Amino acid sequence: MDQFKVKPGVKVKLSKYDPNDTGDFKAGKQAGLTRLEELNHKLEPLQELLFAEHKHKVLVILQAMDAGGKDGAIRRVFDGVNPSGVRAVGFKSPSIEELEHDFLWRVHKQVPGKGEMVIFNRSHYEDVLVVRVHNLVAAELWQKRFDQINDFEQMLAGSGTTILKFYLHIDADEQRQRLQARLDDPTKRWKFRLGDLDDRKHWHEYMQAYEEVLSRTSTDYAPWYVVPANRKWFRDLVISSVLVDTLAGLNMKYPEPPENLNGIVIE
Repeated sequence: MDQFKVKPGVKVKLSKYDPNDTGDFKAGKQAGLTRLEELNHKLEPLQELLFAEHKHKVLVILQAMDAGGKDGAIRRVFDGVNPSGVRAVGFKSPSIEELEHDFLWRVHKQVPGKGEMVIFNRSHYEDVLVVRVHNLVAAELWQKRFDQINDFEQMLAGSGTTILKFYLHIDADEQRQRLQARLDDPTKRWKFRLGDLDDRKHWHEYMQAYEEVLSRTSTDYAPWYVVPANRKWFRDLVISSVLVDTLAGLNMKYPEPPENLNGIVIE
C-alpha cells in the first residue's frame, strides 16, 4: 500500500487523489472483504505478540472530515484484537483543564506504553485544523505547531513508538450522503450534530488545511497515508494491510519464561 503513502517533503494536492480509487486492487468488493477477513486473522496474533513481547509501542492516528469513517474503521480493522493491549482514544473539544496547558499535554498522556497499541480517533492535528479553519487561535501560533508536532512525534519514535497516520479521504458528495443517512436513521441520529453542517460549509478551507498537514508532517518516522475512503471496504483494506505489514516488520518474538519450565507436568 505504499502507493498511498505521502513521501516526506512532497506538496500534497488532495484534488489529485481519487476518493473512489482502489489502487492496484481490481478484484472488487467481495474479494476485498475476503482479503480483509484474512488480514484480521493475521492481525490478531501479531497484536498478541506485541503485547507479550512488551517491547514495541504502536500509535495509529485516524483523521478525517465528519462522517469520514473513523469509527467504522476502528470497529472493522480491529475486530477480534485483545482489548487488554489495545485502546481507542477520542479527542473532542479540549476541557478547561486541558486549555490551561500546552496543546500536546492531553495527547502525551494517551500515547501507548510498551506492548500497547493505541488508536487516536482525531488527535493533536485538530490543533492545526479546526483552530485554523475557525480562527480559534492566531495564525502565528498554529503555524508554529507543525514543527512542534514533528518534534513530538520524533521523540515518540525515538523511544520505540511506531507511528502510522491515516487521512480517510472522502469527497463532499459522499459526506452529504452519509450525514443524511445518519440523520434519517433513529439509531444513528445521536451521532449527528449541527456543528457538522457548519464544518461542511468550510469544506474548501479544511481541504487546504489538510493539504498543509500532509505536506509538512509526513516523515520517515511518522508517515501519512491518504486512504481513498468513499468505499468503506477499501478504506479498511488499506489500513489493515499497512498495519499487518508494519507489525510483521517489527520481527517480534515471544519472551522466554522467567523460570526454567522444562520437564514440568501438570497433574
